[in-house]
Amino acid sequence: MNALKGALPQTEWKGYEKWAFRIFSIYFLLQVVPLDWKYFRNLFSINWLHLRFSDIFYISRYTPQILSNGTTTGWGLNSYADWLIILLIAIVGAAIWSYRDKDVKNYDRLYYWVRVIVRYRLAIGIIAYGFIKFFPLQSPYPSISNLNTHYGEFSRWKLFSLSLGIVPNYESFLGLVELLAGGLLLFRRTATIGALMVVVFTGNVFMSNLAYEGGEAAYSLYLITLGLFLLAFDVVRLFVLIGLERPVQANRFKLELSSSWKRKRVILKAVFIFFFVFLYGFKTWSAYHQGVYQYPQTAGLKDAAGLYDVSEFKINSAALPYSATDTNRWTNVVFEKWATLSIGTNKPVKIDSAVTEEINDKDVDRSYEEAGSIGRQYYSYQIDTAKQQLILQNKNHNYPADKLVLSYTRPDASSLVLSGVNGRDTVYAVLHKIDKKYLLQEAASGRNRAIKL
Repeated sequence: MNALKGALPQTEWKGYEKWAFRIFSIYFLLQVVPLDWKYFRNLFSINWLHLRFSDIFYISRYTPQILSNGTTTGWGLNSYADWLIILLIAIVGAAIWSYRDKDVKNYDRLYYWVRVIVRYRLAIGIIAYGFIKFFPLQSPYPSISNLNTHYGEFSRWKLFSLSLGIVPNYESFLGLVELLAGGLLLFRRTATIGALMVVVFTGNVFMSNLAYEGGEAAYSLYLITLGLFLLAFDVVRLFVLIGLERPVQANRFKLELSSSWKRKRVILKAVFIFFFVFLYGFKTWSAYHQGVYQYPQTAGLKDAAGLYDVSEFKINSAALPYSATDTNRWTNVVFEKWATLSIGTNKPVKIDSAVTEEINDKDVDRSYEEAGSIGRQYYSYQIDTAKQQLILQNKNHNYPADKLVLSYTRPDASSLVLSGVNGRDTVYAVLHKIDKKYLLQEAASGRNRAIKL
């Protein structure tokens, strides 16, 4: 395209430039403009009088789903197969367009508007993830159960997330970079810098998803392609200026708008920035101070949080001594501050591999703590204080039928006795709380403080 040349725009584009523009404009418009009926169905399901930050997050993360079924939230992400179908549609559309539009000299005005649509779409996409990192929500601090899980029992994705969660300041820095890139994309004069930042930063995110087996490699590559499309506008001139160290003229094409349209443009841009930046930022900040969305919010058994050694364990009244290989015996139990109980066992389990970014409002759907790990059985529970019972439900989506009802007694402040039925077997466990110190917490005050374990 002439807009990619090192000089000012010419009056007529070359044939291959017109063909390339027709294909890429149709392709990217289909990728960024919401045409999927499922997207609008979800918009109507939002309570606009009680808007949550998760609602804006999913609006910002739109991708067309042609073959992909989406995720449990209903919004979903597209796949590479969807991209291929969109590309085929774009090629067919470009062929029809070329036949009906043979005499056009250039697409300067249309190219301008396509870039505007793409850069605003990219801006809200990168800002959506920027805020949940800036307020360290995406990768929270490890739970007690996570701290008592062997390193080799985590998936690569979970190790990456936990490693990021223990350095919240660095997580906030990553979010700040994304917010800066998104902010630059909102203004025409700085859009190229913002696009370059997205390509470099999100390129690292894409490689991390591949290396750590994350679930959003396709979406991160989607954002990169949008950034590359925007960057193409200035990339040749930048290469001539920086790489060849030769003077080059900027492309000063500017769309002329009437006075009324200029006012409408200012109003629309102000509303857009208010909704996707200021309102979303405030909602995310509020969510951060109310609690980490990755973990359940229902309070657990009072004064029970901590790690417990299982000093005595029986199945059907038969005592099972401690064993490093027994698949039936519990090795330890963790009570979280929230209503989650995890049991250390040697029982083989099918891993819960929920690796895409999902923001769930219901505790039962919040699977971050058990996802990507084995070696522990995670249960959400309800408390019946009158009967002194815990009603447990396995949180792993692969075991929906695993339910327990355990009676509990508290002989003293540091002990718990659990008894009940597990399937067709009766279980009995005596738990003693361990005053365990964790290196992460002991070293939190700096190197000058002695570490005591």
